[in-house]
Amino acid sequence: MAQKADPVRLAAVQLLHAVLDEKLALTELTGEDGPLGSLSPAERARAQRLVVSTLRHMGRADAVIKPLLRKHPPEDVLLVLRLAIVEMLEEGSAPHGVVNAAVNLLRLHPRTAPLGGLANAVLRKASTVTPDEWAALTPTRMAGWLRGRLESKLGRAGVLSLEVAHAAGAPLDLTPKGDAQALAEQVGGEALPTGSVRVQGSVQVSALPGYDTGDWWVQDAAAAIPARVLDAKPGEAVADICAAPGGKTMQLAATGADVTALDISGPRLERLRENLTRTGLTANVVKGDFLHWQAGPFDAILLDAPCSATGTLRRHPDLPHVRSGKDIKPLFDLQAQMIDRALTLLKPGGRMVYCTCSLLPEEGEDQIAAALERHPGLVVEPADLAGLEPGWTDAQGGLRLRPDYWSERGGMDGFYIARLRKPA
Repeated sequence: MAQKADPVRLAAVQLLHAVLDEKLALTELTGEDGPLGSLSPAERARAQRLVVSTLRHMGRADAVIKPLLRKHPPEDVLLVLRLAIVEMLEEGSAPHGVVNAAVNLLRLHPRTAPLGGLANAVLRKASTVTPDEWAALTPTRMAGWLRGRLESKLGRAGVLSLEVAHAAGAPLDLTPKGDAQALAEQVGGEALPTGSVRVQGSVQVSALPGYDTGDWWVQDAAAAIPARVLDAKPGEAVADICAAPGGKTMQLAATGADVTALDISGPRLERLRENLTRTGLTANVVKGDFLHWQAGPFDAILLDAPCSATGTLRRHPDLPHVRSGKDIKPLFDLQAQMIDRALTLLKPGGRMVYCTCSLLPEEGEDQIAAALERHPGLVVEPADLAGLEPGWTDAQGGLRLRPDYWSERGGMDGFYIARLRKPA
C-alpha cells in the first residue's frame, strides 16, 4: 500500500507551481485559502522554508538533474525533483525519506504516477552528490530581464558575485532602540559597524530577549542605513513616505523627531501601528496617496520609493519569477514624480533621503542625476555615518549597496541611498 503524501511537501510543490507557472508572489499565497491553509504554524514555516530554498538553488538542482535524464520531464515532475534534490543536498534531509516522499507525491495524480520509478532512480543517483560537489555548482542565474540590465553595468564577474550572494541567503538583522553592542551581547549576535545587530543561524524571532519589551525590530542592515543618513533631530518635523511596515518610522521616532508616517496600504499600516505599539514609539500614521497629499512643510523627508525590490532577492527569490522588465518600467516615472513631490513639501534648506531597495541604476543613480538636472540648486550631500566603506559611495555622492558587500559577514540587501539638500 502506498504511503500517504506528506502535506508539507505537497504544499511546497503547490507553492512552487503558483510562483513559477502562475507568476504569484509568495506573499500572496499565505492565506487560509491557499496551499498552507490546512497546515500548523510549524508546518507552514517548514513548507515556506523549503520553497524559498528550492527557488534559491533551482539552478544547481537543474544542473544535477540534467545529466540523469534523457529528456525534459513534465513540469509537475520537475518541481518534485527540484524540491527533493534541494532538500537532500542543501537542507541535509535524509535521502531515503526524501526519495520516498517524492515518489508518493507523484503517485497522487494518474498523469505523474507512472514516473514514480524514474524519479526514484534519478533521486537515488542525485543523493550521491557530495557537499563539495553541490557547493561547487554554479549558483542560480538571475532572470534574463534582470541579468542583462546588471551585466551591462557590472560585467559578468559582478553579476556572478551577486548570484553567489543570493545563493547564500540572508541572516537575521535587528535594529536596536538603544545600544547595539548591548543588544548583541543580549541576543548572541554581532554589532555591525553601521549600528545594526546581526544574528546568524535559524532562530525564533519572538523568542529572542527584548522582543516582548520592544527593544528592537527586524530590519536588514542596509534598510536601516537610510534613516541613519537622514539624521533626524529631536523636535524636527519629519515625514516617512511609503512607511509601512515601519522599520524606518521606528528609527525616526526613536530620535525624538515629530514623525508623520504615510502609506497607501491600509493593511500594511496596521502592521506599522502594531510595531509602534510593541516598541512604545509614537508617530502620526496617515493613509493616503503621496502624489496628492497635502501636508508639511517638513524639516526632513525619507522617501523609500516603490521599486522593483531587486535588492532583496536573497530574501525573496520568488520575485524574478513573478515580475518582468515590462512590469517595472512604470515605476521609473513614478519615482521621479515622487522625488519632485517630496521637494515641494520640504522647507527651504530642508533635506531628503531618497532610497530604493533596488539593484537597478534606473531606480537609483539615474533618478538622482535626473533630479539634479530638473531642480537647479539641489545638491547631494555625502552620507555621514560611521561604518560606511569608501567603495560604497558613487561619483554623485550617493550610496550603492550590494548583496555581495560584507560577504564575510553575511552580506546585505541591495539599496541605493542619496541625501539631498533643497536650496535655502
